[in-house]
Amino acid sequence: MNQAETMMQEVLAAFDFGAPVVGALRFGQGHINDTFVVHTQSEDACCRRFILQRMSAAAFKRPDQLMENILGVTEYLGREIESRGGSREREALRVIRPRNGEPYYTDSAGGAWRVYPFVEDTICYQTAETPELFAASGRAFGHFQRLLQGYPAQTLHETIPHFHDTEDRLAKLKAAMAVDKLSRAAECRQELDFVLAREADCSVALQALRDGILPLRVTHNDTKLNNVLMDRETGEGLCVIDLDTVMPGLSINDFGDSIRFGANHSAEDEKDLSRVNLDVSLFETYTQAFLEGAGGTLTAAEIDYLPWGAKLMTFECGIRFLTDYLEGDTYFHTTRAGQNLDRCRTQFKLVSDMEAHWDELAEIVKKYK
Repeated sequence: MNQAETMMQEVLAAFDFGAPVVGALRFGQGHINDTFVVHTQSEDACCRRFILQRMSAAAFKRPDQLMENILGVTEYLGREIESRGGSREREALRVIRPRNGEPYYTDSAGGAWRVYPFVEDTICYQTAETPELFAASGRAFGHFQRLLQGYPAQTLHETIPHFHDTEDRLAKLKAAMAVDKLSRAAECRQELDFVLAREADCSVALQALRDGILPLRVTHNDTKLNNVLMDRETGEGLCVIDLDTVMPGLSINDFGDSIRFGANHSAEDEKDLSRVNLDVSLFETYTQAFLEGAGGTLTAAEIDYLPWGAKLMTFECGIRFLTDYLEGDTYFHTTRAGQNLDRCRTQFKLVSDMEAHWDELAEIVKKYK
């Protein structure tokens, strides 16, 4: 038995799965945590499956705080779902504690592990192949906001400090630009000027939060389609997953990240910018579905600021790609030279498209207000 197999045996023994474990295999397409599906089989019952994850020590320095957030949110979600007549087991993640009663298991090498029951009869899509699928994700993330409207957001830990702090992202870009350690600033002068011309935009949402215009909420902060499990039978969003970045934040950011990800048809590193365009019809599809899922829980100001959420999340992502390019591609994984600069350019093209359609986007959110 090699070292990895020995460690897996140690970890599996730390949890009570309710039946003998018959296998554990790598699972999914995630790039942060190590994920496995665990199969169990009792003598008189069907096979049951569980998700076993080793939390990334590189991404999350405080697994105790991470799991405190997840335990609080999942237990709250479970109570809210049950009070509405829903299925606690299928509509919310549930943490299975190890035998020692702690929120997670720390192995002999210091790795942090957690277990969730596998939500059966669901599908996890990587791309929104149809408008209906995009809308289903919007209803799911809107409903996530609705269920957590009463949760005290200020009690959550920041698992990644300044994650959606656009002012901080701008400051980091300026620092990288000043150092210019690889002498790359000259070749991306147009992109740097694009950012500096919109410097004031970086404070729009944060200032609205400071002024009390936008409320602090529990936010997911990674609202991609593949973080919603879709019901295999109905095609509707069933369970929001990947709660590692659940933190205090702004609802418009969760909305905006979905738009950035799903309301266009190009690759993130597309070189031909003529192929990178905001799909306004998908913006409307998602807006209607997100607000439907939220069920009237967002304030009038939050709805008015939804286009800002889309613009700022896209702008922030472009800033992050540009910063990483200037610093030598040390954060985002790349497979070719210039990839982060191409990624930056696609985001800024989407920002330009949003600006060109700004009045139309405002009318769309007003329509579903």
